[in-house]
Formats: sequence, C-alpha cells, structure tokens
Amino acid sequence: MNKNIKKFVFAALVGSVAFTSCNKYLDVNENPNNPEKVEPNLLLPTVEASLSQIVGNQLQVYGGLWAQYWTQAPSSSQYQTIDQYNIKNTATDRIWSTIYRSALNNAEIIINSERGANNYTIGMAYLLKAYTLQVATDAFGDIPLDEALQGATNLSPKYQTQKEIYNSIFENIDKGVELLKGSLGTTPGEQDMLFGGDKASWIAFANTLKLKAYLRISNVDAATAQAGIKALYATNPTFLNEDVSITFTTTGGNQNPFYTEMVGLKYVQNVVASGTAVKAYAANNDKRSFALYSRLYKADNVTLQDTVAYLEQGDFRGQNTKKVSAPSPVTGANAKNTASATAPVKLFSVSESKFLQAEAALKGWGTGIVSTLYNEGVTASFAYLGTEGLSSYLAAAGKFPTDASKQLEAIITQKYYAMNGFQNFEAWTEYRRTGYPTFLIQSKASILANGEMPQRLLYPNTELTTNLNYPGTKAITVPVWWDVK
Repeated sequence: MNKNIKKFVFAALVGSVAFTSCNKYLDVNENPNNPEKVEPNLLLPTVEASLSQIVGNQLQVYGGLWAQYWTQAPSSSQYQTIDQYNIKNTATDRIWSTIYRSALNNAEIIINSERGANNYTIGMAYLLKAYTLQVATDAFGDIPLDEALQGATNLSPKYQTQKEIYNSIFENIDKGVELLKGSLGTTPGEQDMLFGGDKASWIAFANTLKLKAYLRISNVDAATAQAGIKALYATNPTFLNEDVSITFTTTGGNQNPFYTEMVGLKYVQNVVASGTAVKAYAANNDKRSFALYSRLYKADNVTLQDTVAYLEQGDFRGQNTKKVSAPSPVTGANAKNTASATAPVKLFSVSESKFLQAEAALKGWGTGIVSTLYNEGVTASFAYLGTEGLSSYLAAAGKFPTDASKQLEAIITQKYYAMNGFQNFEAWTEYRRTGYPTFLIQSKASILANGEMPQRLLYPNTELTTNLNYPGTKAITVPVWWDVK
C-alpha cells in the first residue's frame, strides 16, 4: 500500500465539521453539525487536513522567510511584514483558529468517543494531538491546554507553561501507543490519509515524534530528555523510514495549501530565493539548489543557467526589475507553475528521522552509528530530489566531521539543507534550539535592533480581545522556554 499519497479532498472537508465545528472560540456545544456524534473514523481526516493547512501554508511561509530559504519578492508585498519582523497580533488569528478549532478540537472529540472498536482511531488522535500541541507551543510558547478543549464551558482558558505542554505531549504519545498496541479496534483504512490505518507506521510515527520532542527540550531539561530517550530506546523502537505526508491533486480545492493561497492571490509570486540558503548550497557545490529553486533562462529561452538568482534576505526594496529565481514547484511554492498544486505537505521526512537518531546517538542517549545515520539523512534528501553528486558531496563538503565539537553542527546544518521547502517551520525551530546553521543573517528589512531575530510568533488578536486569561503580548524577540541558546 502506498501510504503517503492519500488524496486530500479539501473541497469536501471545508464544509465538514472540521471547519464548522464552532461559532465561538472553542465552542463545540453550539455546533449545528453536532460533531460530538460524528463517527471517529470520519473525523480523523479532518484533523490531518487541518495539520496540513497549518504546516503547509501559514507556518511554511513564516519558516521559509525566517529560516531564510525564501525572501519577499521585489515585485510584490504580501509578506513584507514577515520579512521585516514586523508582524501584528492579527497575523496569527488564522493559525491559532486552525490549531484549536479544527485540529485539537476534532482530535479531542475522537479521543472522547466510545472505546472498543474505535481504539485504533483514538490512538491515532492522541498522536495527532501530541504533534499539534508541539507545533503550537513551539510557535507561541505558553498556550491553553487543560481548559481549552471543554467546549462552551470555558471561553477564557488559562495558559499553561511550555514545560506542562511538553509533559502533555509525552503523555498523549504514550496513551496513543498503548491503544495502538492493544488487541481491540478497527483500523480506519483509507480515512487515514497518512498511513491508511497501518498500525506499525503509526507506532514508528509515535517513536519519532517522542524522540523529536525530547531532543527539543534537551538544552533546557537535559535530565528529562536523557531519561526519556534512553527509556524509548530500551523498547527497541522502530523509527520512520518513509516520509509522512499528504499529497494533493490538480483539482481546485484539492491542491497544495500554499499553492491554493497563491491562486487566491491571483498567482502572484510572493516569495523568491534567499541568498542565505542559495549561497550556502553553492559554497558546498550542492546541486540540490537546482531542484529547490527554478533557474532562469538565458536569452535563447532554451538553455538553463547554472546558477540560481537570489536576493539577500530582506533586500526587496528597489529591486523591482531584477530577475530572481522562484522556489521550485516541487515545494509547492511556485505560483506560475501548476505542478506546485501536487506538492506534498510533510509532517515528517526520512531525513529528519535519520538526523534525529544521529543526534540521539551523538549524545550517547540512543543507539546506532552517528556517521551512518548522518549519511542516511543526507542520502534521503538527495534521493527525494533526484539530485546527482551524492558520493562526491559526502566525500567533500558533506563529509561527517571527525572533530567531535563540530558533529552536532554538521547534523543540524544538514537537516537545514534537507528541510528546505518542505519543513520550513521545523528548520526555523531547530535554528532557535541549536543556533545552527551559523550563516543566517538579520533581514535587511528588519525593524529590530541590530542582531535581533524572531524567536516566536505573536499570540493572536482573538486571544487578546476575548480571552480574560490572556497573559499579555510577548515580543517576537523573547525566546520560548526550550530556547536557551
């Protein structure tokens, strides 16, 4: 079974309970569609679809510009405020709403459904809840949790610390795995757009998610991270060895969510290649840049140039006539190429899984040969993009360093190269956690003080205006809990 190409029929889901589940913040009781009574297997794809919207659209843009894969196109202005680090609270309303009203709300409805035949689907919902919570807390820091999914009973849920959120992430993963390993339950089959209901794949997903979460907190709570990872490896875990993604079709409403956004913006190309990433690829003679960015044509309109045209990060002012490479349609970010419509949204990649395992082994908390796992991570990225020159790359610029002090930097920097265009938010998050790669610069359009970079998203305006327990706006320069670098 090809588990990673479940077709996402977004047009149908838009009218479903996932996107009409409440008229007020976290209010499920007033839902005219009564989602509490919906078959859990039918709700599962709405949770997965909501995640694809969050990860594949809004957070893809923030991550793309703040990880400096992309910069604002000089001929348009759609994302100038993001490139300037000048976002307002209203900019994140949609992200927050999709996280809570769609993904978490519907996952909670599944979790609270009748046990027995639904156990496997409930187990999957626990894991999707854990994944969503990590995305939310990594983006915003402290967030509502225990009081946030109680329907209309509490419209001003209290915020909980990021440490508490991470404890909940681990608890939800454990609950999900317990149900998936049980003997009761019926798989949701094709309703599961990620794995087609395959339990073994979901357990590998859970293990990889837990490993990522423990590594995410390893700088701020090393004891918990070490104990958790060692306990995980004691179970002889399987980890993901395939991309976890949703792919799309060319049919309107079923297209890649970022491409759909660009269609709604009249096909204007709002993001272009950033010199930060492009120059790093070029310095390493890394041909992946030609798969990730669209090269410009020479005057004969036939022969491709051997370089990618870029702008320095944030250098969009006064560059209206300059020709700049757009992202390749393989990433879903090329407004002029309809192939963008079918680009996948990746929740995990094979490369990420391998690099996570390499870091765990490097710290002495996991097993495996660090250099082998590192090489497998690089190899998976080259293979996915169909890029030649892997052997020479691993023998030169991409060679795993023998100097132990440089090995973590190599792992995270290679993860950065591999995530370009597919996992932009994760790349920016790993940069915040580790400080790697070291070649990111402050945007030339920045309004912040010299040297300051974005460290979080702002809480949404809907929280500021409606939640009586709103904790106050935190500037985007304030690090989240696990960011101690």
